[in-house]
Amino acid sequence: MPRTLKKPNPCAIHGLLELLARPWVMHILWTLSHAGPMRFGVLRRSIDGISSRVLTERLRVLEAQGLVFRNYETTIPPTVTYGITDRMKDMENVIRELDALGRKWQAQEAAETGPREMSASVSN
Repeated sequence: MPRTLKKPNPCAIHGLLELLARPWVMHILWTLSHAGPMRFGVLRRSIDGISSRVLTERLRVLEAQGLVFRNYETTIPPTVTYGITDRMKDMENVIRELDALGRKWQAQEAAETGPREMSASVSN
């Protein structure tokens, strides 16, 4: 059976969205973007709930895509630092906008649910 070549997706951001939609990717990029370069253990502790295995896998993918750099120093013990690349800096404004939108929606939801919860507890 002959293999057919996969047609390129006409959506210019398809590949980027596919990468960013993977679990933990946006958390990693947001953390490195806001906190600056950091060692693996510090990064793992900064992202609540991520396992070392998943963080390692995601960092490898992000490094291969040119969004994250890995700096390995041959000290004892070895020091590995991760940070964002210039390519990722192109996306920082997008992440800031998404962060601002998320905070806005959280505040709106808190304002909408807060009074209802209070009125329900007062009527009981």
